[in-house]
Amino acid sequence: MHKRRSHSMNSKLLLAGAMLTIFVTAFPARASLGGDTASVQADQLYMQGTRQTIAAESYTVHEIQAGAGAVVREYVSPAGKVFGLAWHGRWPPNMHQLLGSYFEQYVQAAKAKSGYRRGRRPLMIEQPGLVVQMGGHPRAFAGMAYVPEMLPPGVRAEEIQ
Repeated sequence: MHKRRSHSMNSKLLLAGAMLTIFVTAFPARASLGGDTASVQADQLYMQGTRQTIAAESYTVHEIQAGAGAVVREYVSPAGKVFGLAWHGRWPPNMHQLLGSYFEQYVQAAKAKSGYRRGRRPLMIEQPGLVVQMGGHPRAFAGMAYVPEMLPPGVRAEEIQ
């Protein structure tokens, strides 16, 4: 009888895993730098967080709070594009998820900088099409990223925090 119950439980777990895989692949949209407002909703789903919207003069901030105190802020221009991101939390966020099409540029720039980084120094990437700053240690990571060309008129990079 115990074997039968164990087999039934394993079958249910396999079914749940298969359904989760189907659900995740059915919604491939990623919230990301350069994405639109709908992509912010995808981030919220991915992070399983709650979202609060804060209106500023030249942009809107979508703040997503996930479990364990992680917070991601996505800065959206009046044109509806994510031009900047900021985060803080216990662990670094999924950079592929947040940077989207800018992820490969980030990876290449980080690799080029890895020879210059010793220990746990902050990572600073400043390229014409992408700026990323991040640092921290376990239980206290923070960072920001933005696309300089996408900043709305009158918005300074220092506002992304």
